[in-house]
This record gives sequence, C-alpha cells and structure tokens, in this order.
Amino acid sequence: MRRRRLPLLLAAALLAGCGGSGQGTSAEEDTVTVFAAASLTEVFEELAGRFEEANPGTSVRLSLGPSSGLARQVLEGAPADVFASASPRHTEAVVEAGRAAGPRVFARNVAQIAVPLDDPAGVRSVADLARPGVKVAVCAPEVPCGRLAQEVFAAAGVEVAPTTVETDVRAVLTKVALGEVDAGLVYATDVRAAGDRVRGVDVPAGEGLSTAYPVVLVGDAPSAAARAFVDLVLSPTGREVLGAAGFLPP
Repeated sequence: MRRRRLPLLLAAALLAGCGGSGQGTSAEEDTVTVFAAASLTEVFEELAGRFEEANPGTSVRLSLGPSSGLARQVLEGAPADVFASASPRHTEAVVEAGRAAGPRVFARNVAQIAVPLDDPAGVRSVADLARPGVKVAVCAPEVPCGRLAQEVFAAAGVEVAPTTVETDVRAVLTKVALGEVDAGLVYATDVRAAGDRVRGVDVPAGEGLSTAYPVVLVGDAPSAAARAFVDLVLSPTGREVLGAAGFLPP
C-alpha cells in the first residue's frame, strides 16, 4: 500500500476543509492526520499501513518534514491529530501553547556522518569535516538535526563551515547520495534507510549526542483513532518497527 504523504507547505491548505482535530463528522474521525519528523518517514509509513490494515475504513494522512516547521504549523492551527517530533523542544512549544498535552518519548537517535559510496574526500571522523575543501551539508540550526550537528562539532572541538544548509535531514541525505557534497551530518537511521546509496561514518560516543522523539495528541478532543495510532507508536509493535529501522529505545 502506498502511503499518502502531504507536502509540508501544503498540508494545512489541503486539510483546511476537515475542521478541527477530533471533531466534526464521522468522515473526519475516520482520518488520522499525523505530523512527523522527516527522519521517521519509513517507520511511520509502515506503522500507518499496519494501522489501516487493523482498522478498516480508517486512513492515516502523513505530513513529513522538519520538526520546527511542523510545530509552527500546529501552533498556527493546522488540523493535525498527532505530532511526532525529533526534539522535545518543539513538542514543548506546542504543549506550552495549549495545543497538545501529555507528550511521551518513544525513541532516541544518534548522529552519524553520511558520505558518498566512493568517499572522494576520505572522511573518517568529525575532524575531517573541518578540513579545507571538504564540502559538508547540515540541517538548518532551528531543525533538530541542525542543532545536533552544532553540538557534535562543539563536542569534537572543531569549526565546520557548511557548504549548504538544508531544510531537513532527508534533504541533507539527498545531497550526499547525489554526490553534491562530500559529507552530511544526519542521523544513524537515515544512513540505514539510504541502503547502498551512502556509507556511514560513526561519531564517537562522547561526540554523538542523542536526540529524543516525543509523540503527542493535538487538540482538546483527540479522536479515538488518533489515540489508537499513538498507542501503536508506543506499543511493542511500534518499538519493533523502530528498532528494525535503527532507532534506540527511549
């Protein structure tokens, strides 16, 4: 089953006719709109498929992108039912604004350097990213993967001048896979998801700071279907799918 994915910038407009989360007609209650960090793409597509198979007549709409942008949409009133972020910071902003409550951390992730298969720059460590002439891609600093990159560089004691700053971690991964840069700072799960398109260079444990992934129900009256989807994410099945993708337990 091919998952229906809404582009980040179009999600609010396309869903505007659906009304508020968890409210309205039964047709609305039969659709769960999930905003999720780009690094969760494969996991949430699989979980959405399993959810729909177990709940005939209920569909899952996924809007995947940078956690910062998704949080901003939720704060502006986008009709999301579930928000899964790659950083507690963005979830906390949504909770503090009264748009959600009760966040639960369901996974963790660590940084990894992605390089093209032929590794033209010979990148073997974080320090190599600071060498003159090495083209590096990172996420924008307001995005969790961008913030994590800055923490990794600081922990390693290096100053890296990125060649390009991307909107989310999958955009960084694409730059590496296409050979447009020599390396990109992504998550370990992104390297695994890329298969044979890139190669991963581990970041030492002391430098590979981790990020936590919280999930939260959005709105004052979450639907039963939205609650059930969050339950699936937190369930043993959810942990199994996350673990197979390389995510660490919370």
